[in-house]
Amino acid sequence: MKVDELFSIRGRTALVTGGSRGIGKMIAEGFVRSGVKVYISARKAGPCEETARELSAYGTCVALPLDASGAEGARKMAESYLAHERTLDILVNNAGAAWGAEFDEFPESGWDKVMDLNVKTPFFLTQALHSALKTNATPARPSKVINIASIDGVSVNRQETYSYAASKSGLIHLTKRMALRLIRDNIAVSAIAPGAFPSEMNREARDHGDATAERIPSRRIGTIEDMTGAAIYLASRAGNYIVGSTLIVDGGVTWT
Repeated sequence: MKVDELFSIRGRTALVTGGSRGIGKMIAEGFVRSGVKVYISARKAGPCEETARELSAYGTCVALPLDASGAEGARKMAESYLAHERTLDILVNNAGAAWGAEFDEFPESGWDKVMDLNVKTPFFLTQALHSALKTNATPARPSKVINIASIDGVSVNRQETYSYAASKSGLIHLTKRMALRLIRDNIAVSAIAPGAFPSEMNREARDHGDATAERIPSRRIGTIEDMTGAAIYLASRAGNYIVGSTLIVDGGVTWT
């Protein structure tokens, strides 16, 4: 056993959707700093390219600015990536959306937008990149698919984000189903369910971190080290036997 290589992902290639900000950017930065060639996608070209330039100070980061929502968006995302690379070692399905509205006023548009990006895209993007993921994969070194879910898919919070909660719960179960099929091709599928990390989607943690921390058993919000550590663990040799599981990274708030 080579302990010093357990968490090494150096030399691999990764695609992180929604990688221009928030949790996606945290994971992308951790991967780049670890010697991974990282491609990031985002709907807005400006922020995507700006983040790629910023992270390129630590290694190699390439911007793929486009909307990956739904089956068609996933197909275009895969085509954009495959125009650069023939194989893929790590796919992080992070791009996501949320929608909040009272029960009697919740619109179909808020339902469809969230479901398309949070559930449909991870499935169809993984499907479109299936061949690239399995090309170099072996039992000793499987490729990895990491779906970014949420603790809102594990427990119920006080906000009326119906489609978001349903989508993240669905993604957690989809992770299990995909994992059982794809491990046959030496592709290990797992998920991360983050708690309070500062981001555009979680503005409460971003703008009111101290107040948010008071409701968390660990008494703080998540940091880049917390998210990067979880992602590297699952992406590395250390996580090769993690198949279909969801790693909750929330400071204990799920159990309160």
